[in-house]
Amino acid sequence: MSNSSSITQFLLLALADTRELQLLHFWLFLGIYLAALLGNGLIITAVACDHRLHTPMYFFLLNLSLLDLGSISTTLPKAMANSLWDTRAISYSGCASQVFFFFFCASAEYFLLTVMAYDRYVAICKPLHYGTLLGSRACVHMAAAAWGGGFLNSLLHTANTFSLPLCKGNAVDQFFCEIPQILKLSCSRSYLREVGLLVVSVCLVLGCFVSIVLSYVQIFRAVLRIPSEQGRHKAFSTCLPHLAVVSLFLSTGMFAYFKPPSISSQSLDLVVAVLYSVVPPAVNPFIYSMRNQELKGVVRTVISRTFFSSHKLPIYPQMTPMGTHSKPILCEGFYYH
Repeated sequence: MSNSSSITQFLLLALADTRELQLLHFWLFLGIYLAALLGNGLIITAVACDHRLHTPMYFFLLNLSLLDLGSISTTLPKAMANSLWDTRAISYSGCASQVFFFFFCASAEYFLLTVMAYDRYVAICKPLHYGTLLGSRACVHMAAAAWGGGFLNSLLHTANTFSLPLCKGNAVDQFFCEIPQILKLSCSRSYLREVGLLVVSVCLVLGCFVSIVLSYVQIFRAVLRIPSEQGRHKAFSTCLPHLAVVSLFLSTGMFAYFKPPSISSQSLDLVVAVLYSVVPPAVNPFIYSMRNQELKGVVRTVISRTFFSSHKLPIYPQMTPMGTHSKPILCEGFYYH
């Protein structure tokens, strides 16, 4: 194939050569996908349907769950279909759509995680100003900025990547369309433009990560002043998983995009891609949400109403509005992302 105009489809990496392993990968991905759908779907339903969760913290969590669903739904269904039907093909437009939507969800998610860290910082370190700094209009603006920033970032990368001439075939060494793998098919020096865009994006992601770390440094300083040992332990146990997931996504994503060619291999690229594209959306609901007692209570109510509507439902106490507390000890009741 001499150039990109003659390419009508791409060939994705086959996860396995034998039929048995292909079916195994299908069932494994199906289980992960259903877990992600269930976890994120329960969060979205609980936050949307229960007025007690109509607070900034849960508003941002709902947006995060939507992005997680979008991210994992961009990559896994096509990979599962290819494994089930023993094919590798994906259309040119389908490949471009995968690149756009995955980059969009990933970018917007980390912008949103930065906003969520700021939300926790204000709630714990500046509780008297919480209602002023994080009113409903401010929350909508910050969420819109995260989504808009992700859209613009993804649009620039997708347009630039698929404007390059592709003259090295149409085989993508990954189970979904990924920018670094598509750049390998280019024979033009114009790919340096995409490298420049990737560097800018990494700088933005690192800036968000630094902002998250600084926010949690201030949070930890406030938490350490809590007199209750149980309260401190609870705060640390809910903060650290969030930072661990952020670190996992950043480290694996940067490794996937900037690893030296000398250590590149198909198996390593596949493992890294699964770690940064599949694992976080599946585990985020359980790490971020299932430790929260208020949210778990509402989720149990939603499940009871759905499957056991004839049973008497438990009544949960009214949540205390956020932003009305003035003592750091109230960190014990907060949900940390």
